[in-house]
Amino acid sequence: MGFIRPNLPVVDTAEWSKKPRAERVVPMVRHIAENGFGTPLIMHVMYGIKIALYILGAWVFAWTTSGIGGFTNVDTWWTEPIVFEKAVLYTMLFEVVGLGCCFGPLAGRYFPPMGSILYWLRPGTIRLPPWPDRVPLTQGSNRTPFDALLYGALLVLLVTALVSDGTGPIPALGTAIGVLPYWQTIAILTVLTVLGLRDKIIFLAARGEVYAPLALVFLFSGADIVIGAKLVFMVIWLGAATSKLNRHFPFVISTMLANNPFIPSGPLKRSMFKHYPDDLRPSGLAGFIAHFSTAVEGLVPLVLFFSHGGWPTTIAAVIMIVFHLNILLAFPMGVPLEWNVFMIFGVLWLFVAHAPVGLSGLTSPWPIVLFAVIATVVVLGNLFPRKVSFLPGMRYYAGNWDTTVWCVKPSVDDKFRTGSRALGPMQHLQLERLYGSKEETLVPLHLAIAFRGMNTHGRALLTLVHRALAGYDEDDYNLCEGETLCAMVLGWNFGDGHLHNECLIEALQQRCGFEPGDVRVVILDAQPIHLQRQEYRLVDAATGEFERGYVDVDDMVTTQPWADDLPVHPQRNTAAGMT
Repeated sequence: MGFIRPNLPVVDTAEWSKKPRAERVVPMVRHIAENGFGTPLIMHVMYGIKIALYILGAWVFAWTTSGIGGFTNVDTWWTEPIVFEKAVLYTMLFEVVGLGCCFGPLAGRYFPPMGSILYWLRPGTIRLPPWPDRVPLTQGSNRTPFDALLYGALLVLLVTALVSDGTGPIPALGTAIGVLPYWQTIAILTVLTVLGLRDKIIFLAARGEVYAPLALVFLFSGADIVIGAKLVFMVIWLGAATSKLNRHFPFVISTMLANNPFIPSGPLKRSMFKHYPDDLRPSGLAGFIAHFSTAVEGLVPLVLFFSHGGWPTTIAAVIMIVFHLNILLAFPMGVPLEWNVFMIFGVLWLFVAHAPVGLSGLTSPWPIVLFAVIATVVVLGNLFPRKVSFLPGMRYYAGNWDTTVWCVKPSVDDKFRTGSRALGPMQHLQLERLYGSKEETLVPLHLAIAFRGMNTHGRALLTLVHRALAGYDEDDYNLCEGETLCAMVLGWNFGDGHLHNECLIEALQQRCGFEPGDVRVVILDAQPIHLQRQEYRLVDAATGEFERGYVDVDDMVTTQPWADDLPVHPQRNTAAGMT
């Protein structure tokens, strides 16, 4: 891995490019297993600087609060409730502007490296309402001036709150400064809710499943603020741990550690796999790490919540800080880096600085009601993943989320950009600009396919591409990750197939008018926690769905990353879309 230049697989392009796709993926997978993506280290330095600027920004906004004290006297004021409240709202602003998750080249963003604010302030771009047929005044996929104004209002409200002062003493929390005025929190949550009903993308980009309930707890009184926030953290940890009780998560661990820039290339990375280079399923070591980390995430927070101080709290807090540092330093795909910094601060603020505050201090049932509501969403998300995004379902990095692959003819590349008023061209065209020629982009593009294959759902996606393009010449299509595609045409992405399934297909078809066969999409739903299969749908953008069925999880976890011949179980075929 170089500091400036990437470490890419070396292949004889002329011979390699003639092979079937599955064979072309093999050297890519082996390269990732031994070297990671080979991302130049300067990229990681850039993200490290971004984290430092994020921390500095939070520090400055907290310090500007009247009554806080000196800029360098952090030890005297970091435990103030308004400091944690501003950290919540500041991180929401950081995310919804586009500087957080999925920023930059490690998330497949090059020109430009971010979206969000560049896209959502522009009327005429695409919005995706979650329930257009059920919620009045939300139908349509066109962003109106009203939508752009709402988004602008959210930004203004967040900035206004960050430069505001507290409302006065809260004896139960030992603060003379207090919290932000209630009207600011209510206004922010109201605008975010209206925005979310008109465009689910913005709600998810704001990480509404985390920061909205944490903002809501500051409408409680006294100790209920801390108790409510602790319960939100518990749902995050326990929900995420529960979602990892599957057969997919060891594949996430082996791939993530192979891509960790702090683990040297060679034997240590290879030890994450059964038998390099022929059997690249997770090794026993990777499986142990996966199960151990799941146990940590599911059990240690219980100690934090119930210990109320002393050495049990100290040990549990250190373990959870190391847990989030490990994720942070692995630079996982999607780069949710600042989120992990916030979680570390939350551990210190909630469970160390306010360790004595527990359920016995409740003065109202509202924290319990909030816990029940978001816990119910997590349960529903695990049972019915097609209905609930993996973010509110707390299925973070479980290896089990909705995914899509878009098979696109190069002749319609420009339609995507002009029809959606996209921020830039398709990813393969951006890579051509970066690497200088189409031939030079073949290896990076196949590395992306290989990464998907190293996760269990990648095997199913590669298999289903053959069915989606049956009757067509596969060499006439580019395979585009739904995630990176929606980054350009929707302004944001974070591994969530709920953003680029039928709702996006329909919106783009209305704008672009694709012909039959121009765009064919493989949609693979996440695995429900109580079933051992994943359902799929094959859709032609012009003519609609033409096949659905399922793939068994057992077939996905027992094959190699380059497999494209898994058994498929069609349940319904229609004439629509068939040649």
